[in-house]
Amino acid sequence: MSDGDRSTPADLPLMHADQLSIEPDQVERLVAAARPEWAGRPVAAIRSQGTVNAIFRVGRSVAARFALQPDEPVAHRTALERESHRSARFLRVCPVAAPEPLLIGEAGAGYPLAWTAQSWVDGDVVDPRAFAASRDLADDLIDLLATLREVDVVGEAFRGYGRGDELAPFDDWVQECLRRSVGVIDTARIDELWTRLRELPAPAGRSLSHTDLVPGNVLVRDGRLVGLLDTGDASAADPALDLVIAWHLFDAPMRERVRLGLESSAEEWTRGAGWALVQAIGLVWYYETSNPVMAALGRSTLARLAASDL
Repeated sequence: MSDGDRSTPADLPLMHADQLSIEPDQVERLVAAARPEWAGRPVAAIRSQGTVNAIFRVGRSVAARFALQPDEPVAHRTALERESHRSARFLRVCPVAAPEPLLIGEAGAGYPLAWTAQSWVDGDVVDPRAFAASRDLADDLIDLLATLREVDVVGEAFRGYGRGDELAPFDDWVQECLRRSVGVIDTARIDELWTRLRELPAPAGRSLSHTDLVPGNVLVRDGRLVGLLDTGDASAADPALDLVIAWHLFDAPMRERVRLGLESSAEEWTRGAGWALVQAIGLVWYYETSNPVMAALGRSTLARLAASDL
């Protein structure tokens, strides 16, 4: 993430009705308690496209992450431990830079939940409007996904929740989003697409997936892929799930380049479109005012899906 993304907490958007507050002075105290050798490092809030965590840069080499919404404390810490394990595993196989888990900190200083610190990853968050025809970035993402697909996940089951198995269980969510999006997106076309996509069968096999490969988690420098963020949910999932990045970033010719480069079957490619729809459908209405960047991403991805010949 670039240094230019610094902002004050007062500038950070309120995205959730139950959003937790965390300020730099609290972060300074929590960091000093967890790692006394880090005490005195400057703390800066980071404006990101993320919707789950508030991010603070601690010195030049550490990123501290704090959940934005309340959770049951014991379950939350268990989830952070699981994310730390997954991030460490992903780092070992990822061909570009990714965060290294450093610690899980305790609640305190007025913040009610455990939190995490990880290594800072340099790079600029990819602008989804700027790379629609980028052959270099398409090729870098082909190499990334091909590498992840080579990782041995034999014996690893789908984790049992979230995206990455069958599309049909997301029907209630998609229908709710369609109702909330009338007059905002082309709901008739998206509904027609979804009616077919939701019937696709579960994948025959699994591969290691980032599971949230959106532009906000993709870092570039000079037009090339240099890093990934938010790797704590990386797990065995539908190989088509990470294809969402092609719909988020690229125009039709570059999407076709990705499809051919990964030798995706017609069914796999279509499932990838289904996951992109599931991911994008809620972004516009939910983040219309609170996170315009995410809302714009939802619009552009849904427009690509609507204009496709799926």
